Amino acid sequence: MKNLELRQKDRVVLVNVVESFLQEGKPVSSDLITRKKILPDSPATIRNIMAKLEKLGYVFKPHTSAGRVPSDKGLRLYVNSLLDMLARSSENAVLLPESALSGRGDLNSLLQKVSLMLSDESDNLGFVLSPRISRIHFKHLRFIRIAENKVMAILVATFNLVLNEIVSLRQDFGQAELDEAARFVNHNFRGKTLQAVREYLEKELPPYRERRDPATIKLRELLKAYILQEEQSESIFFQGASKLLDRAREFPLEKFKALFRHFEEKARLARLISDFITLDRVKVLIGDEETLPDIADCALVLSHYGTESQVLGSLGIIGPKRIPYQKIIPLVDSIALRLSQTIRHTP
Repeated sequence: MKNLELRQKDRVVLVNVVESFLQEGKPVSSDLITRKKILPDSPATIRNIMAKLEKLGYVFKPHTSAGRVPSDKGLRLYVNSLLDMLARSSENAVLLPESALSGRGDLNSLLQKVSLMLSDESDNLGFVLSPRISRIHFKHLRFIRIAENKVMAILVATFNLVLNEIVSLRQDFGQAELDEAARFVNHNFRGKTLQAVREYLEKELPPYRERRDPATIKLRELLKAYILQEEQSESIFFQGASKLLDRAREFPLEKFKALFRHFEEKARLARLISDFITLDRVKVLIGDEETLPDIADCALVLSHYGTESQVLGSLGIIGPKRIPYQKIIPLVDSIALRLSQTIRHTP
């Protein structure tokens, strides 16, 4: 076969093979493509195109006499064409009701609602990776002693949503000490991040130490403990794991078990996903592309959300490779944009 470059008609056939397989889950024959009359060419030409696609690794035969199914390479070419279309689009492709997301209340409730929306609309598992509190610009901060060596940090972000986290400490803090620390932070660092506060104290503490200011020293220790705890764990919300049970036959048994172990170990799943936070409008990971053996038979479609000045986290869906990418890519894009708008415009 002399010409191994994909021509337009080759791409048309490949797209039809992919879409037929995604819809039916069965190998696609050249006869089926011929009957669709997507091209004016003869059945022999269609067979030759299918053979060419197989030779180039875009499709393969799962059985000797069967039709062909798309490989990860074929899925990637198809998905990239959808992503190119999305990049050229200036409008949301999926219309969501105005009341779909409300910016009132705490951020965790909002993210939980988004993960449920992603799952319901995609019929797959929906996830949202929560932002690290220490990296969010705050308007007000409060510390509350809830038990010995345990403090709850409550932060009102500059976008007016509330975040909270429990911090485990090696030393105990009295509520009066915590109130003094919060007053110091609110007075001097409003609009900054807790990470910036900690970095400032790391540089400025020697003079404070000379003046014997134990409250400020304790504040540094509190922030150090919190940020260390935050770095060792990630917060993730997901909904719809049960939906994958209905599609268990699309996964090898051991891969399916490994996938659910990730769901049970939320921190591990969150770390896995956090590696792929990107500024791309939508990113799609297919099969073995990212050398992730535990989810090698999955597809991840993800995007990011945040404010004008800061990416806060990522969201998306996890499902088998045979998902309706044409629907799910714009869906994830639309929900990410709507969540970002909600956060930016929270009263």
